[in-house]
Amino acid sequence: MADTKREIERKYEAAAEDELPELTGVGGVEAVTDQGVAVLDAIYYDTADLRLARAALTLRRRTGGDDAGWHLKLPVAADVRDEIRAPLSDTVPPALLGLVRSRVRDAPLVPLVRLRSERDVRHLLDADGALLAEVSLDRVHAERLDGGSGTAAWTEIEVELADDGDPAFLDRVDKALRRAGVRRSSAPSKLARALAETGGGAAPAAPPRKPVTAGDHVLAYVRAQRDAIVELDPAVRRDVFDSVHSLRVATRRLRGTLRSYGAVLDRTVTDPIADELKWLAGELGADRDREVLTERLTTALSELPYHLVVGPVRARLGTWSDARRGGTRGRLTAALDSERCRALLDTLDALVVDPPSREAAARKPSKVLGKAVRKDFGKLSALVGRALDLPPGHDRDVALHEARKKAKRTRYATEAAAPALGRPAEALVKALKSVQTLLGDHQDSVMARSALRELAAEARAAGEDTFTYGVLYGREEQRAAAYEAALPTAWKAAVNQGEELLRSRYA
Repeated sequence: MADTKREIERKYEAAAEDELPELTGVGGVEAVTDQGVAVLDAIYYDTADLRLARAALTLRRRTGGDDAGWHLKLPVAADVRDEIRAPLSDTVPPALLGLVRSRVRDAPLVPLVRLRSERDVRHLLDADGALLAEVSLDRVHAERLDGGSGTAAWTEIEVELADDGDPAFLDRVDKALRRAGVRRSSAPSKLARALAETGGGAAPAAPPRKPVTAGDHVLAYVRAQRDAIVELDPAVRRDVFDSVHSLRVATRRLRGTLRSYGAVLDRTVTDPIADELKWLAGELGADRDREVLTERLTTALSELPYHLVVGPVRARLGTWSDARRGGTRGRLTAALDSERCRALLDTLDALVVDPPSREAAARKPSKVLGKAVRKDFGKLSALVGRALDLPPGHDRDVALHEARKKAKRTRYATEAAAPALGRPAEALVKALKSVQTLLGDHQDSVMARSALRELAAEARAAGEDTFTYGVLYGREEQRAAAYEAALPTAWKAAVNQGEELLRSRYA
């Protein structure tokens, strides 16, 4: 079983003969205690082409110290990483292997570098004896294992903030270290430095060139969504808040772009990719829909006066949510682990490297991208008009849901075009987002009412009072009516922005 620790730390250069600078009195440090010297021995794993290193991920098996085991470090922000830990074993633990699956696919993980360190540790304590940070002087010896014989050695200072500590404390320690003549390390991690000094590390990715043609703009958007899918995979597996939603949005953005820009990318090639993205979005959807429904119903229940809550409604809602959660999480993880998903990721990599460009891809972006946006907007307009002409009820609900799906695609097409089309497209994206939000809230209400009917039926079968479910259902009907009443105004704003785009010199 793996557990996670948020690691906030800074690294500094040090000479071999250096000792740790005196830090008593810095930023509330009342005492500095000697924790002794630990001998650490770590072997870092990666693919032969350094896929993890290129993404700033590190996977190691370490012995020695008080946290021996397997460690996977995922970047969060500057100086911040999540360290996922698993017990010692001879092979990479399945839980950690799953978290790097979107990066490594089927490529084997092999020993890359061995780092042996003598770590001289100090604890910085406040006046109450609470830990503020751990400071260590690390004397490191690196040995390349992937077929080379390169070695390197260096000394560095590492300052790691205590759990739940104030990051501002690191700034105060930083100032004290700089006054002592210590400078920040240029390497983001020990592994990065070891790779650079033992025969070549992961070369930094070349910065993308500024989009010029219509194809450049579409591919830039496609590449961004491909990157998001790969990067969000481990967050979804770890059940990070909103990660399922974000990954689902990336798949839909990419799928919509491939559909909308058939004049740029050959759809005989991209349609099968879009079908696979639809499959992945569907696998993500079950979990996301559960998240949305549970949050909506829980919030609605909490807003009811206590005298309107009759029976074990909260308990039944929790049981209902948990039962669906277990099934959807297992299904989602299986989908991410599947050969089908790995094949999709490989196909997306190939798509951005060798796109199936059509003649229009080489043209100036304004006309090509503007035409695609106009086409999608026209279809959306027809769907919204049809829905608004229908009386409230099931048929209108279905029509509004269809309009919602088209609103998303039109928004994504406009997002991809916005860097080329400028302010009119940016304004249209904003207006379409408002329309999409209303239509999304309406669909959530439709789904909530369906869930309430299901919950009421279960409660009735168990001999429970169903009054509260009826109250919640009535409130959802009122919310849906309010969304429908607000739609014409939001849609009119979108039409105005669409007309401005049509009038602009870009389209």
